[in-house]
Amino acid sequence: MVIGEITIRFLDVVDMAIVSVLLYYVLLWLRGTRAQTLLRGIVIILVLYIGARMIGLYTINWLFDKFAAVLLIMVIILFQPELRRTLERLGRGRLFKGLVFGVHAPAGSFFVRALVRAVEQLSEDKTGALIVLERNTGLNEYLESGIRLDSLISAELLFSIFQTKSPLHDGAVIIQADRVLGASCLLPLSESRLLDKRLGTRHRASVGLSEVSDAIIIVVSETTGTISMAENGYLTRFLTKEMLEEKLFSLHREQKIDFHLPWKRHKRKSPKTQ
Repeated sequence: MVIGEITIRFLDVVDMAIVSVLLYYVLLWLRGTRAQTLLRGIVIILVLYIGARMIGLYTINWLFDKFAAVLLIMVIILFQPELRRTLERLGRGRLFKGLVFGVHAPAGSFFVRALVRAVEQLSEDKTGALIVLERNTGLNEYLESGIRLDSLISAELLFSIFQTKSPLHDGAVIIQADRVLGASCLLPLSESRLLDKRLGTRHRASVGLSEVSDAIIIVVSETTGTISMAENGYLTRFLTKEMLEEKLFSLHREQKIDFHLPWKRHKRKSPKTQ
């Protein structure tokens, strides 16, 4: 094929198709990790760099040129967990497995009410619990440290997981949409010196995850049964059932948190009509 003075071969078309497919799967892979947020920052830096070159801002261009190698090393360090997991998947022949997945919305307010009911029961029984509600930041790296479940959420399921005799009680439960994706997941501990020294590992893990993601983490104290919530690096303690329910419903109404739920874009038949 000849376009003007440019000749496009069949191999060039195949080459572009392969690159397009690879880029598509890379974007799907990034969608489930923290690297998605980092990628946005890199894109912003690239846009600033291109804009600076077009306008002719020589000082900014000089800085970018001098620190290009350093930025490349920083990107490799930041993406190290994702790169490691990708190479492991490639070695196991599972690189593209599980990249495409559907997201379903829960019917009505069942999701929030089931969660609140489980937390209330755990609090009354003074059963320690750590429940993570995934938002925009993917939590796959923490999900891989636990046991995969992929079960529809229910108060009974959550309550049974955190029973002391359950092999899954130690660790966090990660919830995405209306499904419990995994249990017994390990979370990063916060190193903040502002936290109360009397707080245990669960509370420090909740704050630690909220510092590196936009997830909502609910904690039930094993000692006192106190309900706490971690968000954006802050821990709110001594929540009542009504306060927790109001908080979750307000976040739901304001669309500030969607738990990966496109409430208005996806419709799902109720169990009675299926």
